[in-house]
Amino acid sequence: DMSVDLNSLQNVQLVREGHLAIVTVNRPAKLNALDGQTIAELDAVFAALDGDASCGAIVLTGAGEKAFIAGADISVLAKQGVLDGSDNARAGQQLTLRIENNRKPVLAAINGFALGGGLEMALACDVRFAAKTAKLGLPEVSLGIIPGYGGTQRLARLCGTGTALQLILTGDPVTADEALRVGLVNGVFEPGELLAQVKAIALKMVSRGPLALAMAKQAVRRGVHLSMQDGLALEADLFGAISSTAEMKEGMAAFLEKRKPSWLRA
Repeated sequence: DMSVDLNSLQNVQLVREGHLAIVTVNRPAKLNALDGQTIAELDAVFAALDGDASCGAIVLTGAGEKAFIAGADISVLAKQGVLDGSDNARAGQQLTLRIENNRKPVLAAINGFALGGGLEMALACDVRFAAKTAKLGLPEVSLGIIPGYGGTQRLARLCGTGTALQLILTGDPVTADEALRVGLVNGVFEPGELLAQVKAIALKMVSRGPLALAMAKQAVRRGVHLSMQDGLALEADLFGAISSTAEMKEGMAAFLEKRKPSWLRA
């Protein structure tokens, strides 16, 4: 496992803006393709932000105007056999789980191509917003492989099997507007406005109770894999747990006193 120093990241930029963390894949010359180093750096960054009390929400985006994350590094994949193939898939999947299970809301600002592994990273985020010019797709079958970073699982759960199989079996990308129509993204903005708009939505989330965000996210993320009965039991347990917190007391008091709540953030 590559050890990563957050102070000397090569392929990923981490910028703090108040309680927002902006994570940018920064290999524009390679269309921000995911290689082992980039995956390791993203994993380290998301792990650090998960435990960082001062971070309220995370925005994931790509450097430059062409690509969000264009995909995995084909020159690496071309050499893989069975074992390193499944290891490569697991490393990418591990990162998607790190994003998905993060306690903080994670918003994807899809500024350009989100193909293959790039779309799979976006699928692991909580919400996705695309520039009007973005193209989104899973082209793996055109290379004689299948999606391996969770795409076959998350796309079907998000958009249904019909949409997922159309995208996966043709390998053809869709426009941002088509992605919006099928529920693959939550909104579409002009390229020059995308990041500002996504930050504004992230700040809206940051203004809410931090524990409430983490627990609500957990309820949805875990509940979707459970029966309705078990999901409701999980929700009730989390509802009970948050009722004992100082955060709830402050939120309720602020409402009754007609003032803004002051949440505890480092």
